[in-house]
Amino acid sequence: MVMKVNILITSAGRRVSLVRAFQNELKKIYPNGKVIAVDARPELSAACMVADYSFKVPKVNVENYIQELFRICLENSVGMVIPTIDTELLILSQNKLFFNKNKINVIVSDEAFIRICRNKRLTHNFFISKGIEVAKEYDKNNYTLPLFIKPIDGSRSIDTFIIKDKKDINDYHLKNDKLLFLEYLDQKEHIEYTCDIYYGRDSKLKCVIPRKRIEIRDGEVNKAKTEKNILVSHIKKHLYEINGAIGCLTAQFFYNKKNNRIIGIEINPRFGGGAPLSYLAGGNFPKLLIEEYYQNKKIKYFDDWEDNLLMLRYDDEILVHDYEG
Repeated sequence: MVMKVNILITSAGRRVSLVRAFQNELKKIYPNGKVIAVDARPELSAACMVADYSFKVPKVNVENYIQELFRICLENSVGMVIPTIDTELLILSQNKLFFNKNKINVIVSDEAFIRICRNKRLTHNFFISKGIEVAKEYDKNNYTLPLFIKPIDGSRSIDTFIIKDKKDINDYHLKNDKLLFLEYLDQKEHIEYTCDIYYGRDSKLKCVIPRKRIEIRDGEVNKAKTEKNILVSHIKKHLYEINGAIGCLTAQFFYNKKNNRIIGIEINPRFGGGAPLSYLAGGNFPKLLIEEYYQNKKIKYFDDWEDNLLMLRYDDEILVHDYEG
């Protein structure tokens, strides 16, 4: 029986760097391996253009999304599926055993952990259970200004508000049950980090790379640098094992240098937009996934990655000739 070694990346969109990283690492081990990208509009996806193959799939909320994704995997010898957006994680976790029975590894954490990550209040409770401090949540009738408001299930900084004056709070904030009133963490006092974290099939920590967020554009990091700092030991101490967590996770923290206060903000159990920086710094998560899921290698904890590596992103162009859309 021929081993399935092709890798499929969902909701590929603009994730050109992620596609290229998987292409680079897969072809080193399996020279004939292909990286396939799927998207609701592949003809307008830069990542689909650089992938070896690309296919159109329905949006994740369409009824036949899983069936269509599964068909593409079967017809193209896909052995690994890499999700990239929050909204597809739950349905993929619910169906990963179905894929696994057909020798297709869906690299997504278990459903119970996904549900924790998708709900900011549950995430806060999870951090507290692990001994990690979180921003205080206020009752909407009893809060302290300044205030940070964010949705319980949001992403990409959508529907977030910094409130410094009571007159700026309106009925939308007060009556919307999805909005949380939280302690405001002043960025003049706190440094914001996103950590790329790898968990093995045993749900144990194998690597953590903090990225200092220097500049954000459209909810995604635009300038950042790696730092070997207190967060590495803090995460190793408090999050060494997470039941049901596998593959790449991104976790956001605020750090106050004056008092060494570390505040857990959120966890996204998928590759983040800034993952290419960690990859280029030596956090070769694509290679680890290939070794662990295709070659059954045991992954050991490692921290051999480049400190203080700065990433400055810029726009590039991919041209499609004779496009008639």
